[in-house]
Amino acid sequence: MFSRRNPNITENRGQSWGEKQVDRYLYHMRLSDDVLLDVMARFQAEMVKGLGRDTNPTATVKMLPSFVRSLPDGSEKGDFLAVDLGGSQFRALEVKVFNDGRQSSQLESKFYPTPKEVIQGSGAELFSYVADCLSDFMESRNLKHKKLPLGFTFSFPCKQTELEEGVLLSWTKHFKARGVQGTDVASSLRKALQKHKDIDVDVLAMVNDTVGTMMTCGYDDPRCEVGLIIGTGTNACYMEEMRHIDLVEGDEGRMCINTEWGAFGDDGALDDLRTEFDRELDLGSLNPGKQLFEKMISSLYLGELVRLILLKMTKEGLLFNGKVSAALLTKGKIEMKHVSAMEKYKEGLSNTKEILTELNLFPSEDDCIAVQHVCTIVSFRSANLCAAALAAILTRLRENKKLLRLRTTVGIDGGLYKTHPQYPKRLHKVVRRLVPNCDVRFLLSQSGSAKGAAMVTAVAYRLAAQRKQIDAVLAPFVLSLETLRDVKNKMRTELEYGLKRETQDRATVKMLPTYVCGTPDGTEKGKYLALDLGGTNFRVLLVKIRSGRRRSVRMYNKIFAIPLEIMQGTGEELFDHIVQCIADFLEYMGIKGARLPLGFTFSFPCRQASIDKGTLVGWTKGFKATDCEGEDVVDMLREAIRRRNEFDLDIVAVVNDTVGTMMTCGYEDPNCEIGLIAGTGSNVCYMEDMKNIEIVEGNEGKMCINTEWGGFGDNGCIDNIRTKYDKEVDEGSLNIKAKVSDQKSIPRILFSSFSFSFSRVLQETVKELAPRCDVTFMLSEDGSGKGAALITAVAKRLHNIGQK
Repeated sequence: MFSRRNPNITENRGQSWGEKQVDRYLYHMRLSDDVLLDVMARFQAEMVKGLGRDTNPTATVKMLPSFVRSLPDGSEKGDFLAVDLGGSQFRALEVKVFNDGRQSSQLESKFYPTPKEVIQGSGAELFSYVADCLSDFMESRNLKHKKLPLGFTFSFPCKQTELEEGVLLSWTKHFKARGVQGTDVASSLRKALQKHKDIDVDVLAMVNDTVGTMMTCGYDDPRCEVGLIIGTGTNACYMEEMRHIDLVEGDEGRMCINTEWGAFGDDGALDDLRTEFDRELDLGSLNPGKQLFEKMISSLYLGELVRLILLKMTKEGLLFNGKVSAALLTKGKIEMKHVSAMEKYKEGLSNTKEILTELNLFPSEDDCIAVQHVCTIVSFRSANLCAAALAAILTRLRENKKLLRLRTTVGIDGGLYKTHPQYPKRLHKVVRRLVPNCDVRFLLSQSGSAKGAAMVTAVAYRLAAQRKQIDAVLAPFVLSLETLRDVKNKMRTELEYGLKRETQDRATVKMLPTYVCGTPDGTEKGKYLALDLGGTNFRVLLVKIRSGRRRSVRMYNKIFAIPLEIMQGTGEELFDHIVQCIADFLEYMGIKGARLPLGFTFSFPCRQASIDKGTLVGWTKGFKATDCEGEDVVDMLREAIRRRNEFDLDIVAVVNDTVGTMMTCGYEDPNCEIGLIAGTGSNVCYMEDMKNIEIVEGNEGKMCINTEWGGFGDNGCIDNIRTKYDKEVDEGSLNIKAKVSDQKSIPRILFSSFSFSFSRVLQETVKELAPRCDVTFMLSEDGSGKGAALITAVAKRLHNIGQK
């Protein structure tokens, strides 16, 4: 058990009777460093969950990509507008950024109230109000004659796919405007602004207040890579490595992640730390069960938390002679400003007496001391929890950079941090204790997060200028519709060559039969193991499939690294490493004695003679293990299992990752008959009529064909669209003159699509090139490993009913 008592609250002075009484009463609110280190570890695990494509849907800490990829570098310049919506006031700003060698800026702003009837009315009324306020501000600044770019600080959880758009996931704090959740709020602001014919404003960037704070402070301190808000709400952002962000294409560089840590604990992860007062506060809030971490930290809730504690203590006769006033019974009567006033160093006790008297409580001196101590414990817990989550972010930054010691800056904003007399000191002290290997500078944002939105817009302007230069270099990569139709026709020809017996040998698109002749029909059930090998990580899964009314698939998995020396060592070393990982997983799941059917996702070109036999044609994606090409990978896996002699498995199927993806999606949508991979490599599979597959006996039914389209162009048929850069990359690759389209063309599209979503371009181009096909694109949420288990289940089902 952890010791919960935090000795720092009373700071080396003798305790009064009232303080001791409060300490006993609020024992569970006093968190020791051991408990805070445990909270830190829990938050680190939630961050990883939020960043993963497979785990993000169920993560409470959503780790939302902001599409802010760069901090200010000092070369930004121009005039920008910004609006800031999310707190107790709305703010409009004009920011002038000067490129004068001194990295200077000039800011003019105006605050507007946020009336309850506006923030809890309709969405149309809310954005109309914002547009009206901005128009008023521009009028007062004589800016209506100018066309100006605008940055929009919107301090609520949004899912972004571009810098200039964001879909609201949920309202937080005291906002609850109708009809906004699930819509693009940047688009709503644009529509409201368009009604003002006398202003010309271009909404170029939408950012969270944490991102805005980081950018504001980053303009003054280039080391700033964390933004933190501790005010009406609480949240943090930081610069994450792109290679760790599964939700966004690309591995190069960094992107700012908006953690949305206010929801930490919504899944019960903090239930052991939440008190009866936290639960009562939550039940009386606008969003019960949501933003539970925020409700333990932010200023919107701390005053109410103090009121609930005082009310119960009074009812139990511990305060005010047991006499409860009508004011103490009234929700919202104690606010954060009262808590801060009561905690002031010298005048705190007199403030406490005055505030309690206004509540008609008539306190004694002991009552005042006890109430002041309640405030201290509540606000100290807030600082402690905030410090623990921040320490987790700082640790992640240090580990990402592989540093023994990190030196960084945290940009901070928010009323609680700014106005509470003791909060900053407490927060800094606890952070430094929790992460002694991080040298942290805390930089207060003097201009607020809205300036940061203007800075994001300024950075976007700078990057746009750089983009023009890049576009000139990338001009050869832009393909016309006519060129793409020519590529389509050439691909069609290669597909047909690959299916015919007499031309298959010289086809670059090999059209490999997979011997997968059926897709899930919903009757599959049982427990299956799945292996997923195809990149630098290897995954082992236990998949439990239920049929009938309660049809479901539950997965348990563990990810293992494959070191470079194993990827490029011997085949025996590679498969021994795979079996070691399987053994670790079986031990971990407690199923080492079970002989389960297994599906093996092997994401490399294989020539199959049956569903459980696959001969490796050639390595791709950086793998170069010797003595594997031309060998049956299933036999190599069985041999490695025999060498270890610890367990046995029933290897039913070996499949490509494209086939696994098709089966995963096919379980959800029976119309799915194509699997597409566009990642480290690229490939596609589809269900082909048996009568067209000359290289396999039989004419009835369908079979899944693994095209291995990565080899398309190896015969020179697309040399006309390959640029000098493609050829240079080819000459420096591990497999020179092989996999031309796989390794060169697809990454090229990814690289040149920084201003567009890859998936959007893909879907729009497919619609243009195949106008008579009504295509639904379905993202595989569970990866191809689940597909391998489903193929195994289908194979078992078909075997059991005597079909081939």
